[in-house]
Amino acid sequence: MPRSYPPEFRRKVLDLVASGRKVAEVAQLLGISDQTIYVWRRQHLIDTGQLPGTNSTDQSELAAARKRIAELEAELAIHRRAAELLGEVTSPKGGSKPSA
Repeated sequence: MPRSYPPEFRRKVLDLVASGRKVAEVAQLLGISDQTIYVWRRQHLIDTGQLPGTNSTDQSELAAARKRIAELEAELAIHRRAAELLGEVTSPKGGSKPSA
């Protein structure tokens, strides 16, 4: 799983690059991948409307929705299996006696 960096750190990295420092230099200085910085810069441009794409807010909402869908699908599978198992149980012959 990719390492997660705090938003403040990302902002400072992008500020260093915006100030004129080379991406490779900043990456080496901070011990992160230059590709990571390029991804952050691209996402920043999308978030600020300078490039088309899905912004960070929408991405996090989509991720939360996908997670919830997966949870609901797992829950539904459990309910379906339970219904199958309960459907196999046969009721006693004749059922209950009618009340008088």
